[in-house]
Amino acid sequence: MRTPFKDLDDYLAIPRVTGLRMSPDGTWLAASVATVSADGKKMLSSIWRIDPAGGPARRLTRSAEGEGSPRFLPDGSLLFISKRPGPDGSDSGTGARPALWLLPADGGEARVIASLPGGVSAVHTGSAGGIVVAGAVMDAIREDFGANASTAEADERLRAARADAGVGAILHESGIVRFWDSDLGPDDLRLFAVSEDSPPRDLTPDASRAFVEHTFAVSPDGAWAATNWYRWHGERCHCDLVLIEIATGHRKVLLSAPDADFHTPSFAPDGRSLACVRAAHDREDGPGDSTLVLVSLDPGGEPADLLPGFDRQPGELAWEPEGRCGYFCADDGGRRPVFRADLARTEVTRVTADAGHYAELAVSPDGTVLYALRDSVGEPPTAVRIDVATGEFERLAAPGQQLPVPGTLSEVVAVADDGQPLRAWLALPEGASAGSPAPLLLWVHGGPRNSWNSWSWRWNPWLMAARGYAVLLPDPSLSTGYGLHHVKRGYRDWGPRTFGDLMAITDAAVAREDVDGTRTAMMGGSFGGYMANWIAGHTGRFNAIVSHASLWAMDQMMATTDAPASFLPEFADPEVLAANSPHRHVAAITTPMLVIHGDRDYRVPIGEALRLWWDLQRHGKTAKFLYFPDENHWVLSPGNVRAWYSTVHAFLAHYVLGEPWQRPELL
Repeated sequence: MRTPFKDLDDYLAIPRVTGLRMSPDGTWLAASVATVSADGKKMLSSIWRIDPAGGPARRLTRSAEGEGSPRFLPDGSLLFISKRPGPDGSDSGTGARPALWLLPADGGEARVIASLPGGVSAVHTGSAGGIVVAGAVMDAIREDFGANASTAEADERLRAARADAGVGAILHESGIVRFWDSDLGPDDLRLFAVSEDSPPRDLTPDASRAFVEHTFAVSPDGAWAATNWYRWHGERCHCDLVLIEIATGHRKVLLSAPDADFHTPSFAPDGRSLACVRAAHDREDGPGDSTLVLVSLDPGGEPADLLPGFDRQPGELAWEPEGRCGYFCADDGGRRPVFRADLARTEVTRVTADAGHYAELAVSPDGTVLYALRDSVGEPPTAVRIDVATGEFERLAAPGQQLPVPGTLSEVVAVADDGQPLRAWLALPEGASAGSPAPLLLWVHGGPRNSWNSWSWRWNPWLMAARGYAVLLPDPSLSTGYGLHHVKRGYRDWGPRTFGDLMAITDAAVAREDVDGTRTAMMGGSFGGYMANWIAGHTGRFNAIVSHASLWAMDQMMATTDAPASFLPEFADPEVLAANSPHRHVAAITTPMLVIHGDRDYRVPIGEALRLWWDLQRHGKTAKFLYFPDENHWVLSPGNVRAWYSTVHAFLAHYVLGEPWQRPELL
């Protein structure tokens, strides 16, 4: 069977649907679709028009810089963010920075309606009007740069002065300094009100580090913006939910608790209340839980839990037009179904019953249909129409859907030594049988609070199945979708508890006649890389181990990561930290290891890989080190993705399949 998973260029050429929005009248859907750029060096997105009735999809935008983040105005005009030049080839005042563009509903050329010196990074609108964007602004605009100037003008002057002076330094006086793969400062994110007849107006001039990451929404009437707002106190922080009057910039705190974060707001259709996620902080005695809460915008309103007793972690609420119920998604047993929350009865029911992973929910104007992106471990994201009465879905015509995968997907179950049921997906290659069993690749997910329940473009098991491996994708302790108890099992016990779960599910997989237990490998990234390192020091059952973006020396990692405070409740005790550190077991490693890391990874800093590599070298272990000076936690550029998979394939072929070592081209 012809499949795009046997050749990396064919695989990278597959269109990827990454976002979905419904027009105000429900007659069409705007989707973001990413493809490889003409030079093959990056991914670019464009906006497509998808027909809810099932007609053919049509591409709406084309530029060398790409377009994304589609949003609608009440008249059906489409907003999007892009670095594209203007129709006449000029930069239209954007200076090659992302700007906000408008494509009129009645046709014609797109035009810029808002630009910022630091670029526009996000946009939201109200159903009846109002536009709010996020963008970075220099945090320390001094008086000599800002006298008689708007925020944008003063910002531009200071940026130019730094560039002219050759200054790239950042002076920090408090708070965190990096986030994932970005340096924080000297500018910070803020929110701006946008209208076509005036410059963007700063709604949050005192934001500073309030928006390390932001989730915000605009009320239906366009009068209010609701957003998360980080409050920093020493080494820790919590996240309030604040309400901002767009006309005046007046801000008030709507929800706040020192031991919880409030984020991902969604206004009710009548604009009088909103729902958001409340995520309780982890404590020394256990992990925090998440739920959806509803709060009135009237003074004194207390939040009401919409999901009492619901033992899953919900995402954003999509409202039914009358506001009587809402729909949300949550991990559940290796899937991510759609659920309905009845607001009056605080009752939750499951809508979809298939094995899909759902996201980007939108409700039709009459409330009878949901639109969403649906994917699974065996199918990439595509737009679907869901009948809310039956839960049945229908795929809509869109790029890149229903690819032929090189094998079959099934489930493996086991029982841990403490009696906990365990499960995993198994991607079995074509031709695997009792007479021709496939070598096994155990692939552990990152997180650790995560689940193998969706399609992954970056960590794709079918690229390995196409080369003959049976790929085991387990959800051990700490995984989501199995209740808070499953997370608690591995809390403060990352190494030993998760190791026990992984060995139990691996035993169940190799007991199959179509799996070869004598030829096995293990790999993982981030937390999966941590487990790769832990497994390497605790068993020699695998022929090869691949450790990507991994945690190695826990005391070092917890002090140099971009978010050290987030680990404090779990690992503040030095003895617990030491007991979970893989580096203490380096002498016991006997398995050949491939270490992979990107230099711009700030969540798991490069020091982890450098120390792991040195420890393996000085102990005389068999290892290789694939280093990406220009990549982050994930390794995203197409060329480097090719290098990543080519090296992994060569490494496993040598140590698992017994083939001669072949150094990948260009490395």
